[in-house]
Amino acid sequence: MSKEPRELVVIGGGPGGYPAAFYAADLGMKVTVIDKELNPGGVCLFKGCIPSKALLHVAKLVNEAKEASAWGVNFGSIDVDIDKLRSFKESVVNKLTGGLGMLSKQRNVEFIQGTATFIDNHTLKVVREGGETEEISFEKAIIATGSHPTKVPGLSIDSPRVVDSTGALELPFKPKNMLVIGGGYIGLEMGSVYHALGSEITVVEMLPHLLAAADRDLVQPLEKTLRKAFKEIKLKTKVAGLEDTGDAVKVTFEDEKGNKTEESFELVLISIGRRPNSKGFGLENTGVKVNDRGWIETDSQRRTHDSHIWAIGDVAGEPMLAHKATYEGKVAVQAIMGKRSIYDPAAIPAVVFTDPEIAWAGLTEQEAKDQGIAVKIGKFPWSASGRATTLDRSDGLTKLITHPETEQILGVGICGPGAGELIAEGTLAIEMGATVEDLSLTIHPHPTLSETVMESAEAFYGHSPHFYQPKKKKK
Repeated sequence: MSKEPRELVVIGGGPGGYPAAFYAADLGMKVTVIDKELNPGGVCLFKGCIPSKALLHVAKLVNEAKEASAWGVNFGSIDVDIDKLRSFKESVVNKLTGGLGMLSKQRNVEFIQGTATFIDNHTLKVVREGGETEEISFEKAIIATGSHPTKVPGLSIDSPRVVDSTGALELPFKPKNMLVIGGGYIGLEMGSVYHALGSEITVVEMLPHLLAAADRDLVQPLEKTLRKAFKEIKLKTKVAGLEDTGDAVKVTFEDEKGNKTEESFELVLISIGRRPNSKGFGLENTGVKVNDRGWIETDSQRRTHDSHIWAIGDVAGEPMLAHKATYEGKVAVQAIMGKRSIYDPAAIPAVVFTDPEIAWAGLTEQEAKDQGIAVKIGKFPWSASGRATTLDRSDGLTKLITHPETEQILGVGICGPGAGELIAEGTLAIEMGATVEDLSLTIHPHPTLSETVMESAEAFYGHSPHFYQPKKKKK
């Protein structure tokens, strides 16, 4: 047994783990973080959110350069050096994760590169990166082990031409054509990246819609854009088989009627979701309980069934989002220190970083219909936005989902460039219990895209200066 018991051990250094550790250290606790990477950051920084957004930024530049000819600006032919692009992505990752390593030292957080397994609810077996093994005891622990890409039996074949999101981010080569299995945000984002590199993209989705969690009117502008850009989007279709033929992957498709067709692709991305990392590190040796979907069960303070152990982030349930994990980490640390704390957000924003972006927070219109909740909707089309017009991007939409009597804002949805930045105002409005009138009376700068939030409130009342909506005649 090494040293005296650690006051707090955080297992996992991702966007849930490292903010929790840093916050606990700032509040005076002695903290140890155990993670297999050299520095904090987790999947988000090393293999997910950050590298994908770096590549999406480049994809946006490529697309804008192509569109610029319509504005009288010609850049000539566009050539993407994939090796330099890969180096740029890696430099972004190294800068951010290296910075987190420095912040760990500045906060006197002990960072152990290695893996941890529970021996019991106060003891861990730690295998360091170099192979050294030790046992450490702890008073409290936070599990923040994250998630991994879902594998499909029979489809996740052992082939360099069949990759998950992590493999796709490595930019192994520039394929002539690429199949994206899954019409969720990861697949559409990576499909957009490879399309910008010059690949021909096909998307296949079993469900009747792309981005099933988002409202259809928000997804429609994106789907229209992607259908023009991509070779094909196959809905209500599943992949019945994959076969590596050497220079390609032969894919068998099956539509809703059972008809089968075959096509070949140089690269196949499987992006059908993620699974929690709740196996293989000794949870059975503790009082922690895991449900049938693989998530660790927690209470409103993120305490597990073992009173010494907390769980946050992807391993503790949906939504599997980095910012949700960060928020949970703060709640858990406050609970550990005996402070009044509870995980009860009114809204958790979700963003799809495609072009156009889609973002929403709180109740969606579809959720309201499914749950039988009466709501009133206010919409403002970006075709009536001066700022959107100057960007030649009139395909966007801002909408409010409100209580029909109190006019309290229950949900906000946005589609358009920068939607991920704009949704924060909607999230704050929901958390503060704001009404439509509050938004309409809040002066927004002109000309900006943020004005569309104010104008959606004005459109709700039928007096937006830039959008006329005929009033419905009373029957």
